[in-house]
Amino acid sequence: MAEIVVIGAGLSGTLMAYELLAQVRREDRLTVISEGPAYHFVPSNPWVAVGWRKRDEIEIDLVDIMKRKGIRLLTQGARRVHASDKRIELNDGAIVDYDYLVIATGPELAFDEIPGLGPQGHTQSVCHVDHAAHAKAAFDKLAENPGPVVIGAVQGASCFGPAYEFLFILETELRRRKLRDRVPMTFVTSEPYVGHLGLDGVGDTKGLLESELREKHVKWITNARVTSVEAGRMMVEELTEDGALRKTHELPFAYSMMLPAFRGVAAVRGIEKLTNPRGFIIVDKHQRNPDFPNVFAVGVCVAIPPIGPTPVPVGVPKTGFMIESMVTATAMNIGALLRGREPAAQPTWNAICLADFGDSGVAFLAQPQIPPRNVNWSSKGEWVHYAKVAFEKYFLRKMRRGAPEPFYERFLLDRLNIAKVKELRTGT
Repeated sequence: MAEIVVIGAGLSGTLMAYELLAQVRREDRLTVISEGPAYHFVPSNPWVAVGWRKRDEIEIDLVDIMKRKGIRLLTQGARRVHASDKRIELNDGAIVDYDYLVIATGPELAFDEIPGLGPQGHTQSVCHVDHAAHAKAAFDKLAENPGPVVIGAVQGASCFGPAYEFLFILETELRRRKLRDRVPMTFVTSEPYVGHLGLDGVGDTKGLLESELREKHVKWITNARVTSVEAGRMMVEELTEDGALRKTHELPFAYSMMLPAFRGVAAVRGIEKLTNPRGFIIVDKHQRNPDFPNVFAVGVCVAIPPIGPTPVPVGVPKTGFMIESMVTATAMNIGALLRGREPAAQPTWNAICLADFGDSGVAFLAQPQIPPRNVNWSSKGEWVHYAKVAFEKYFLRKMRRGAPEPFYERFLLDRLNIAKVKELRTGT
């Protein structure tokens, strides 16, 4: 009998548990450790923040689903991984031993690295459904008393798509309410150029997103380093390409949503040879840690080096399609180990993304996600908005059933309009 444990029940952890079911043997036990019993669909958070979705519409209670699947669910959360001893200390003091561990915790949000940043400070976030609900209450106040808006992502951020999405979703809702003319908007990003996305761009994301910003009368600041945030005021340093200070901005705002930098969670941060200095899990080509070969990692918690040097630190995103490839490879590799074979499966790390802008959107395909690429394609259109709405419904329905399948791959390559599928698959 083997004890297989997954820490985390977000996208990567939940999918990991589902896919492991097909790999474990009858005598093995599969355990998921989560912070609470609920899963929520993070890509819908920008919609929650403007009232287009309610929290309960994007949340799923995992208790019954996991029970039906024969998966032990522990909702106390993990306090510390003791990798040398092959055990996990839970927040209530309980101990869970493991033979194989998959770390799928996602990140810790590093709001504290900038004074005044975050929901406990003076800016909003859409990284968690709790934050999105808080952002909705702040948006209601903005609607009652319109004023300047500052949206973006700070230095060290590695997930830029939601910043662009929320900017344009917010802009769309303001237009619908006939308030847009009373709300000046500025996009502030650590990216070296608009549309970099932590990926050095994909296709013509630079041109597409710059055009969208101009069309929607949104000013922008790139190579931006946020130094502090006060009530109604953000201090920003704009750097040159060689890292010198070009200009200091003092940006007034009535509402601001800024994505933070990520770091590894406290349960793993600082474990020598398991994590890098930011607390992300070091893995090899099989998603396996080289020094603790019974430990794997998938999702946002995985250490991926930046694409290249930039004046302001910029991380690399881990998209849903990419995460699915990590999950599938890891499940197959643990299945091999359980049967006395060496891991052989490798993730593809391709990226397919649908970025919703409220009434249109941008889609891009990067094969592989890290350049140079075999396919480097992007496109803009109303179809992207409707595809993302359809995918949300598809994904949540499948998740409630506990379906062990690669949701992003099946939907994006099999369920979209045939012409668009061809574009996504071939880049033509």
